[in-house]
Amino acid sequence: MYKNSNRYPSYRLGERKRGIGDRVIRFKCGLQNTIYDVLRAKGWQEVKDGDGEFDFYWADVGWMREYFDHCYLEEHVRINHFRNHYELTRKNLMVKNLKRYRKQLERESGKLEASKCDFFPTSFELPSEYHIFVEEFKRTPGTIWIMKPVAKSQGKGIFLFRKLKDITDWKKNDTYRRDDRQEEKEAPETYIVSRYIDRPYVIGGKKFDLRVYVLVNSYIPLKAWLYRSGFARFSNTRFSLDSIDDTYVHLTNVAVQKTAPDYDPEKGCKWSLQQFRQYLIAKHGIENVSNMFRLMDDIFIKSLHSVQKIMINDKHCFELYGYDILIDVELKPWLIEVNASPSLTASNDEDYNLKVGLLEDVLHVLDLENKLTGKEKRIGGFDLMWNDGPVQVDEGGVDCISTPTYSTNTFLGCDNDRKRQVKHLMKQLQAARKQ
Repeated sequence: MYKNSNRYPSYRLGERKRGIGDRVIRFKCGLQNTIYDVLRAKGWQEVKDGDGEFDFYWADVGWMREYFDHCYLEEHVRINHFRNHYELTRKNLMVKNLKRYRKQLERESGKLEASKCDFFPTSFELPSEYHIFVEEFKRTPGTIWIMKPVAKSQGKGIFLFRKLKDITDWKKNDTYRRDDRQEEKEAPETYIVSRYIDRPYVIGGKKFDLRVYVLVNSYIPLKAWLYRSGFARFSNTRFSLDSIDDTYVHLTNVAVQKTAPDYDPEKGCKWSLQQFRQYLIAKHGIENVSNMFRLMDDIFIKSLHSVQKIMINDKHCFELYGYDILIDVELKPWLIEVNASPSLTASNDEDYNLKVGLLEDVLHVLDLENKLTGKEKRIGGFDLMWNDGPVQVDEGGVDCISTPTYSTNTFLGCDNDRKRQVKHLMKQLQAARKQ
């Protein structure tokens, strides 16, 4: 067992990190997509299973669960998940921790401060909170609800309903009723049921959500970076509540939309966050759009705070979160879920360029080669938004399409200036593939 520590080592500029020296960095990668391309293009040395020690590992969550606690890791080694990352990324635990954090804020700072956590829909865990859900269901007749299995992704197992009888088949699953006279049955799959946001903002008549990337390289103290680029994912069919069974209308997951008969893989169903921001400013003005993005900042920070005290902080770990945000007709952002393994498989060339740039910048922030001073507020497309406290923007440092009306060092949907860097990286990737 390795010794767990919440303290990061400090290095002087130009000093090599202990354990790497002048040799080539060794990496392992559990995926064969854009992250693998980026790691190879860095010129780092790949380590296969059983081939020896590594300095950097892009692991899947299954590896963390099975092997992390039993590994000895040198001080400089970095791995892409925190041990209990699921406290934020498992749907039911995210809701549980946000509810607890909201109650804590109400006790400590009053209802006004607690109301700033009202960015996630009313939700219940089933089957454990079924009776509480039924009470809420009866209080709000006519409401549309959405059911999601907590341990699945890419839209699998999700359905909408208006009537309790619509989930009768699910409720009839009595495997959770234990009988001492019988062999213990397997517990039913856990679901989260949430009030469906039935008045989403639509563009061209189509529903969408936003994928935003947040990088955390420490929880104690909390240090979080917000990536400027991301995308809006659109449904392939015009929004309507007439048919709540049509997944092409209500689910924006690419895995769902690409199965639509008229889906065009080259065109896709995405806008960049830069396009999205420009569109909203043209329709609603700078002030309203800036306020919306400020509310999104609150979502990122407060959700991280909700798990800060229970997350197992480890100097070896970092996390690239994929936040899914829905905007309603009032320009209010809602947190739908947080992903511990946001898809790094590209749907087209534009998506590939985005994800290659994102991952290259993740590696720059982690700084395994020790090229940074440690005082940077911007690294590539990442802006430092929290460093044991809010990070303020430098005077004259705003390079957004429109000047934000607030001072936080966040520029979501602003110019990322990645084209030249990505073009250079493409040349490196081509060279690496020829080897």
